[in-house]
Amino acid sequence: MRRIKLGWKAVITLLALVSLFACNPIEDETKSDSLLIVERITGVDAEGNEADFLQSDVIKVNTETGETYVTADVAKATLRAVLLDPAPLMGASTYNDILVNRYVVTYTRTDNKNTPGVDVPYPIEGTLNVLVKIDQSVQVSFIVVRETAKLEPPLRNLAVGRAEGVLTVNAKIDFYGEDMTRRKVKATGYLTIEFANYLD
Repeated sequence: MRRIKLGWKAVITLLALVSLFACNPIEDETKSDSLLIVERITGVDAEGNEADFLQSDVIKVNTETGETYVTADVAKATLRAVLLDPAPLMGASTYNDILVNRYVVTYTRTDNKNTPGVDVPYPIEGTLNVLVKIDQSVQVSFIVVRETAKLEPPLRNLAVGRAEGVLTVNAKIDFYGEDMTRRKVKATGYLTIEFANYLD
């Protein structure tokens, strides 16, 4: 049997290559060859038109009965799946497709007053079942503000006049999923939300 002797430089190079292809450098917790990208997140303005932000009405009034009520706010995300290696030797397969199954929304303010239930709404989590195929984009709707958040501080304070003006927060939306080999994938997007008691 013939033995091949490797120099220390060759060994280091080999280890570096193994490390490079062992995990996804974008997301440390996965070894997936696929990458999930949040291309865009949109909400609506106070008139209901699609916008790259969300104007959330903390309380609505039925113009016929005068009764007040709250509704959840829905946002839309455009998700795209791509290969980390744009020109793989074996090409892409259905095993590289990504199933997005969960999302988490957290809220922060620029003034660093970020106590949930006091300064910002509590974080929320929801389930999804969206298949994103490689090199394709998919649009998904999801709840970004729940009704219950508008019945609790700080949003309730805006509705009953205990707070002034507009509360502006940044919503961070983490999308979680896995490729068809069950390797975890994650992507993050952001949406600015302006909470206020808008005129109905």
